[in-house]
Amino acid sequence: MKRNLLRIGAVSFGALVLVCAGSAVALADDQDSVDVFVDVAPVETPGVLALSVDSGETTLTESGSTDAVRQFTGVLPNVTVTDTRTAEEIPDGANWYVLGSVSDFTSDDATISADHFGWSPHFVGGDDEGDGVVSVGGDVETVLDGQRGLVDQELLYLGDALPAVDGGGSWTANADLFLRVAASTTPGEYASVVTLSLFE
Repeated sequence: MKRNLLRIGAVSFGALVLVCAGSAVALADDQDSVDVFVDVAPVETPGVLALSVDSGETTLTESGSTDAVRQFTGVLPNVTVTDTRTAEEIPDGANWYVLGSVSDFTSDDATISADHFGWSPHFVGGDDEGDGVVSVGGDVETVLDGQRGLVDQELLYLGDALPAVDGGGSWTANADLFLRVAASTTPGEYASVVTLSLFE
């Protein structure tokens, strides 16, 4: 008995669909239309303060070694800070700064501690060059020079955010890099990572 009721219900549903379809066909000769318009306004994207680096790697080569100290030098790829914020988006008294630190140099057989690595920052160029907007950090010498090396976060360069208004600006710096080790250092292919951080 239940099986018959289910079959009847299914047939009735099919008949209802056919009736509706027939009604739609009957009205097809009498139609009108409504135009629909919408204005999607552009979204104002807030400006950003961002850091970018030209390359993810650099190689040090031996240069300027002595009998007691072997020196390996290279150049940090260009580091650019871009500020696209408007004056209203920049906090009062704001400035930004880029800090760098390095990890230990490791090979399959040995480790050279990070305090053997140093740098000498340079301002490459950018907006408002020469107007005192950007300043570079000081040289960081190695443990073999009686200093601490690039172990802690050291200043690459900094800038005053206030002049960078209504479209902002872009500034680039890099640094001469050097690794100084004792002549007795274990030979090998060493690798390390320089971490660059932007703060405001």
